[in-house]
Amino acid sequence: MIHPYAVAVLTAFIFGFSFMFTKGALTYVTPYQLLALRFCTAALTMTLLWALGLIKINLKKRPLRQVLLLALVEPVIYFICETTGVNLTTSSEAGLMIALIPVFVTILAIPLLKEIPHPLQVLFILASVTGVGFIVLGGGKFTSSGPSLGLVALLGAVLAAAVFNILSRWLSKQFRPADLTFVMIWVGAICFSGLALLESSGQTGADILAFLKIKEVRSAVLYLGIFSSVVAFFGMNYYISKLGASRSAVFANLSTIVSVGAGICFRGEPFYWYHLVGGALILIGVWGTNRFSRRI
Repeated sequence: MIHPYAVAVLTAFIFGFSFMFTKGALTYVTPYQLLALRFCTAALTMTLLWALGLIKINLKKRPLRQVLLLALVEPVIYFICETTGVNLTTSSEAGLMIALIPVFVTILAIPLLKEIPHPLQVLFILASVTGVGFIVLGGGKFTSSGPSLGLVALLGAVLAAAVFNILSRWLSKQFRPADLTFVMIWVGAICFSGLALLESSGQTGADILAFLKIKEVRSAVLYLGIFSSVVAFFGMNYYISKLGASRSAVFANLSTIVSVGAGICFRGEPFYWYHLVGGALILIGVWGTNRFSRRI
């Protein structure tokens, strides 16, 4: 059995590098066009793996309504809210709001999953959130757009991610990670393809597929579709089923460290002292959250 901590770290790395690929592709396509291409690629990949017998999917005589709810929450609602929020707010606000996901997961897990956090676990979760704050605030250079629809949308993304962690943990008792991932990806492919066509008035599916001729779009779609969707979503459903909701959620903040490192190494972005402090706080927070958690 693959150790869930190793899967959680690998998943954080995959999501961390996804921002670099996304930035390159969005120069040529809209967010919904990229999401449609991403999830269609992921859906075809999952179907091919199933057809070749490399993964087993068993959805017969199962309570699919709960799984469809999971898929509606993430990826559909999460990405719609995140995309809207990022477009209507500053990057600082977006980063800080998304970093609150572990806090919301911990709160919701108490009444819904009976996962009572250790007092020290709460402190380390807050340390991880503080670390993200150090990085996205840029050493105190915070700009606020004030109350807006964008902040409401980001709050929706945070709540969607928190509910996803809870639902994935709950459904893991009835479904395997591959089953959940298969449904999530196909629902995402259908919904985002529809949104892309509605957004692109006058364009057809063939017109959107033509963007794959562009190297930056093609490489982003392959990475986001295969790694950030198939591998990462499978990994999330797997380690959430093993670690529980609260311990799992804090690993998402590791992606911040990876995305900063990728920007520095591959895009020539600057490195400042607050990157180091923030990264250290995130790592300490992840370690402490899992070290002092109660047994599930």
